[in-house]
Amino acid sequence: MSDAAQPTAAEVRAAAEAVKTALDRHLAAVERRSGEDDPAVYDAFNQLAAAAEAYDELLYDRYDEVTPFEIPGTGDSMPPYTGPEEPSALSVLIRRDYSVAEPQRLMAQARRVEAADEEGVGAEASGTVHGALGLLFGEFEPDEIASRHKEFGLEEGDSTLWVTAADETAEPGEWLEAPFDQADPQLVVCRFDVSAVFDDEYDDGLDEDEDEDEDDDDDEADADEEESGDVGAGELDEDLDTDLDDDFGPDEDTEPARPTAGR
Repeated sequence: MSDAAQPTAAEVRAAAEAVKTALDRHLAAVERRSGEDDPAVYDAFNQLAAAAEAYDELLYDRYDEVTPFEIPGTGDSMPPYTGPEEPSALSVLIRRDYSVAEPQRLMAQARRVEAADEEGVGAEASGTVHGALGLLFGEFEPDEIASRHKEFGLEEGDSTLWVTAADETAEPGEWLEAPFDQADPQLVVCRFDVSAVFDDEYDDGLDEDEDEDEDDDDDEADADEEESGDVGAGELDEDLDTDLDDDFGPDEDTEPARPTAGR
């Protein structure tokens, strides 16, 4: 960052004072808590989170320094809610991503829909991937496609659902041309995300634990074998084959083993 774009020392100091004020407000709200889901505590928490994040950014930009604390629910998540306290309307925004994993299966399912629709006979929209997608999404509800996506040759990607609040319901047809342009993150009441990223992070932790357990088990097995002096199964088989050859000689009627192709 250039010197011209850096915040001033006064701005950093003001941000620090804002954090102190937000801390006092949060403590006061907690002390006056009226229940487990007291909205005043929730609002004070969001204000504290926003103030702390602003101070952290200014502190880093000005002095290349960071704070030692981290407040959940901020950063790359949603900003503080600033919508109506008692919303009388809401919008549900859903995005689901898919990849076309099996185009032939997709078009085969579309042909079944096409064959069952007498008016659609001869249209041959199922002969292309985009045409098949139009048929299937026109025939089935999005939730049904989500639950049966493998049948349609689709593979799930990331998905998200936002519930946004409003003071009043939009007029009919008001937002249909650009349905997602008015999605204000500060009006989001709740949000639910699904991504393979979360699964990978969880699996990485499990894999590390499993690797450590396997290493420990192998070490214990090696130690037991050294202490007992037991011979491995492979060595027993080799000794047994040698003894049989010495006593009876090799079996002349036995054909040599044929090599098999590796898998």
